[in-house]
Amino acid sequence: MDAGFSSYHNGGPAREQDFGRLSQTIGTSILKITQNVSSMQKMVNQLGSSTDSQELRNQLHQIQHYTQQLAKDTSVHLRDLAMLANNSGSTSPGEQRQRKMQKERLQDEFTAALNTFQAVQRQAAAKEKEMVRKAKASAGIPPFGEEKQDTLIELQDSRTYGNDQLQEQMNIRMLEEQEASIRQLESNISDINQIFKDLGALVYDQGEVIDSIEASVERTEVSVSEGASQVRQASMYQTKLRKKKCILIVIAVVVLSILIGIIVWQSK
Repeated sequence: MDAGFSSYHNGGPAREQDFGRLSQTIGTSILKITQNVSSMQKMVNQLGSSTDSQELRNQLHQIQHYTQQLAKDTSVHLRDLAMLANNSGSTSPGEQRQRKMQKERLQDEFTAALNTFQAVQRQAAAKEKEMVRKAKASAGIPPFGEEKQDTLIELQDSRTYGNDQLQEQMNIRMLEEQEASIRQLESNISDINQIFKDLGALVYDQGEVIDSIEASVERTEVSVSEGASQVRQASMYQTKLRKKKCILIVIAVVVLSILIGIIVWQSK
């Protein structure tokens, strides 16, 4: 993990800066993964074609390895980001919601990038396997996964050296190297599956946190509802009291008018 992101345990302003920097790092990594996958797809499309070459395959394996490591690092950074988002400290509710939305957006984008990355990996493995199978079949070598370790020794013992034999041995070595690359690619695909599992566990944990937040919101809504009910009751009481006052005033005015009228009539 980068040292610049380790200060979130201490809280304070540094934690807010860490969240911003970490979000930017994750976003940049996701963009790079997407770009690499696009380049890989173009290379995979050339496998087995007239433009195929060993140099092309080496480039494919290099970019695949780099992207694999980038995916692993990004997965770790997402877990750190989730910790920062869940330990928001003194941030306002609005900022907390914004962090949550940003974190979920990055998780969705990373998941989509992983899906396309793994799909290209599977396509590359399938193509390379098929090409190795055809090459070994034409050379009379056992299929992928069934070859003997002493294939080269047997050939050396049964044949005299010559240009053709040397070239054939070079081809066999190249096929064995390709098989090793395929095994590594299949191992990388399994690693991506593990990253998916980690993401699933992370979302599950967040679900529990979200549930507790929603429960808190529901309790708050109940309190607000009860408070609003009390306010309405008080308002109704005040309204009734004002009506009673108005009625009493009207009655007093009427009685006073009657008394004044009697006094005036008697004075005449």
